[in-house]
Amino acid sequence: MTEEYQDNDFFLEDKQEEACGVFGVYSNDEDFNAAGLTYLGLYALQHRGQESAGIVVSDGRHINTHKDMGLVANVFNKDILESLKGRIGIGHVRYSTTGSSFISNAQPLVARCSKGILAVAHNGNLVNTEELRNQLESEGSVFQSTTDTEVIMNMIARHSKDSLEDAILKTAEALQGSFSLVIMTKDTLIGLRDPHGIRPMCLGKLAGAYIITSESCVFSTIGARYIRDIQPGEMVVINEDGIRTYQLTAAKSHALCVFEYIYFARPDSNIDGLNVHESRKAMGRELAKQFVGEADVVIPVPNTGLSTAIGFAEQSGIPYDIGLIKNTYVGRTFIQPNQKMRDLGVRIKLNPVEAVLKGKRVVIIDDTIVRGTTSGKIIKLLREAGAREVHMCISAPPITHPCYYGIDTSVRKELIASAHSIEEIRNFIGADSLTFLTLEGLMRAVYPKKELCVACFNGEYPIQIPERGSNDKYLLEDR
Repeated sequence: MTEEYQDNDFFLEDKQEEACGVFGVYSNDEDFNAAGLTYLGLYALQHRGQESAGIVVSDGRHINTHKDMGLVANVFNKDILESLKGRIGIGHVRYSTTGSSFISNAQPLVARCSKGILAVAHNGNLVNTEELRNQLESEGSVFQSTTDTEVIMNMIARHSKDSLEDAILKTAEALQGSFSLVIMTKDTLIGLRDPHGIRPMCLGKLAGAYIITSESCVFSTIGARYIRDIQPGEMVVINEDGIRTYQLTAAKSHALCVFEYIYFARPDSNIDGLNVHESRKAMGRELAKQFVGEADVVIPVPNTGLSTAIGFAEQSGIPYDIGLIKNTYVGRTFIQPNQKMRDLGVRIKLNPVEAVLKGKRVVIIDDTIVRGTTSGKIIKLLREAGAREVHMCISAPPITHPCYYGIDTSVRKELIASAHSIEEIRNFIGADSLTFLTLEGLMRAVYPKKELCVACFNGEYPIQIPERGSNDKYLLEDR
């Protein structure tokens, strides 16, 4: 089992972090290898969560599961995958948004209820979990984990007199927040996206097998064909009778999280009709229009700044180059035993290319500044490598409000932009200039996708948030 070191400040990344990725597959072929395909699907979704991974499979009669802490490649091996026999499967990769990183919170969660054995994997975060959990506990429910996914399972189980589809639909009507769910019984696969569509979900097909997953990049990885995005509030049910869809009764305004385009999703994914790479290039072009000054080279912070830096270079005419090399073999569980090693953290993950930087006026492109600590260390690296000037450009507006829907943002008092001006942030990180993409520029970059959640920039939350102190962390436990 991979051990997590949560008291390591360096690995509390100065980034927004996604909650998880989900995958589900259904085939009527008795010889279909659901576990093997789910493994490949989770591998393609690894960027959405690195703390734990799990797979549950069914042969139509029996359900088998394996999950553990760590990366997909570490949790599963050939023997484990061969032991997971089945033609139906769901999988999950997780990044905990808050709370503890324990195996009990790893997903998919599996439980026995009146519907038989039920397995659930969840991407998102509910804002009324506390209320629902208290209600369920008062009625005798017992919880084994701290995730709101278990609350969802208990809600489904309590509708014992309804069909599985009706039980899930009734449960969904009571949920407030973001949820993209894959649910599996011994003979059925179900995908459900919340009415606001805050988290992505799409449908594909490989030969005779149907696939439900968080991002379309999975389909090209496993050789499947993309069919369409699952619509906000839509439930897709797949079993031996074929595929059926249902729609939640409550009509909601759509509000896909804009950070799917800015940072979370892989560049080769298409989300709700918009390609992520192209949207990031457009952000770079908008940033270049805002940039005031002169520079010799544009470099990205790898890897999420790559597409944006290309767009910036195209618009500005400033040459694009690679000024930082990322060590991809340093993970979240890297051990730094003392302060001196912790201070070397950024150097271990990023190494400057002096030949590109020395004597140059450098524009460096990144996606966000949350606390500002990492940005300051990167700028220091560039100066030590000989950069004459460092101009930082950010492909998002300043983050001034915490997220309640499944992103790990700091408490509000730790969001540097919530209490400091752009000039104060520039001074803190040590840049010669600092440019944030305006909200108007961001919306132009993701045109025509207008129905987006941008609450972390303007505080306008699409789902009402329970009242709590301004310095409280957003809600509940990890996915």
